[in-house]
Amino acid sequence: MTEQDLLLQKFGREFIKGTILFKEGDTQSKEMYVIHKGKVKISKNIGDKETVLANFGPGEFFGEMATLSNMPRSATAEVIEDSLMLVIDPKTFETMIKNNNEVALRMIKKLADRLQETDKRIEILMIKDSNSRVIHTLERLIELEGVEKNNGFVVNITLNELYDKAGVNVEHAAEIIEKLQKAKIIEISDKEIFVASKDKLKQFLEFLILREQFGDLD
Repeated sequence: MTEQDLLLQKFGREFIKGTILFKEGDTQSKEMYVIHKGKVKISKNIGDKETVLANFGPGEFFGEMATLSNMPRSATAEVIEDSLMLVIDPKTFETMIKNNNEVALRMIKKLADRLQETDKRIEILMIKDSNSRVIHTLERLIELEGVEKNNGFVVNITLNELYDKAGVNVEHAAEIIEKLQKAKIIEISDKEIFVASKDKLKQFLEFLILREQFGDLD
């Protein structure tokens, strides 16, 4: 039996789609989660709207801040695909960190990356124009997760997930998506977005920024 099998046997738990693992502000749950299979959405209420901070998949962990700091949960975690995860309590986590320097170093690096990404997300969410936020978010996803295909890039995300990450309502962003499709800059399918040209996407964004600054020039 492998080390991974032993960990799953001891700490593994299955969760069905729709399960809320913890809610923003929760002071009771302190466990950290490591995803073996499935997908989890991390979101936060900003104003009166739910904003998606991240979607985590196999090999990724979350919930560590409450485990480390004993503070209330800063976001909500919801299972969006049936999942198998390791559920690690604070005492076990502390023992793992003390006994395995590699685990500690990997976690420090991951936390540093997340802090940097959070800064980027805040910058995007501060943009007033919802259309610009959508394109900024798509550009960032290409940078982080884009896979080259047919001289363009594919991002594995649905349109609604893109709207959630950008913090916009469907009705506010539908027009800009339609324009990008008509210009053949992007193509939408059920679970992915294909960007035919990063340069044209950037040019479109620059146009939106100028329009926001100076208005429509007749």
